Amino acid sequence: MKPRAVVFAYHNVGVRCLQVLLAGGVDVALVVTHEDSPTENIWFGSVKSVVEEHGIDVVTPADPKGAELRSAVSAARPDFIFSFYYRHMLPTDVLALAARGAYNMHGSLLPKYRGRVPTNWAVLNGETETGATLHEMAAKPDAGAIVAQTPVPILPDDTAAQVFDKVTVAAEQTLWRVLPALVAGEAPHLPNDLSQGSYFGGRKPEDGRIDFGQSAQQVYNLIRAVAPPYPGAFTDIGGERFVIARARLARPGAMPAALSGALSGRLPPGIHVSDNALFALCGDGRAIAIHELRRERDGVQTVVSPAAFAELTSSASRQ
Repeated sequence: MKPRAVVFAYHNVGVRCLQVLLAGGVDVALVVTHEDSPTENIWFGSVKSVVEEHGIDVVTPADPKGAELRSAVSAARPDFIFSFYYRHMLPTDVLALAARGAYNMHGSLLPKYRGRVPTNWAVLNGETETGATLHEMAAKPDAGAIVAQTPVPILPDDTAAQVFDKVTVAAEQTLWRVLPALVAGEAPHLPNDLSQGSYFGGRKPEDGRIDFGQSAQQVYNLIRAVAPPYPGAFTDIGGERFVIARARLARPGAMPAALSGALSGRLPPGIHVSDNALFALCGDGRAIAIHELRRERDGVQTVVSPAAFAELTSSASRQ
């Protein structure tokens, strides 16, 4: 008999891991997902579309703690409950409805980076590796026993979006590899020692504000961590908001001549133009070459050339 599951899922990891369950012969009796927010940039896959293609029952409750949802999960009589990038913690009374356990896919190598947006935090903190972890769900977030993990590299110039693509594949591989053992009741359940890990909270667009007094590596890590499709790292100049969408750290010995000449003039930290090139000078005297700068107005971003930036900022300084 096929094992039955109730799946809470959203985003790309939700799409891929749901498809792994279906390919692995799991009877998905119910999927719980979110309605897309009209104020959010929806750049990721739709769990709801996958569900509709397969004719699976789906609900989109605003509150996973409601009695109506608990009743629906109970009626599905799940052997397993899975959560794949569902955005709410599930109450313990719902988790208890899974006869053979409740499991979550988390986008880090637990116990490191428990909590929200782990991929963005890992890039921001300059990590060189992250991954995906399937673990038991518990009352605390990302605190249950570890079932399986798959690591992925974070390369020096990777953005959070690029790393998230790797984490999505790692999540798919992790679930595919361990699912037969999980169904057979033979999957390992390893300690998740929280004292050896870390916890991070959610991030808001305002957290993308750049402090050019920091080192170039710190500023570059922020740019990578929130680069589009995320809101972007930004600075405000003369009432205008500018977002650094694409950039590269100007490494020692490889700095373009235009930047070297500008730096010799002891310019203050911030965004500057030299020989029709944009760069950011940081607090440690190093520079970041800016390959795409955007002006943001009323939530809409448009690309700005070096000449246009120079004109906009010079006009602002004259006012």
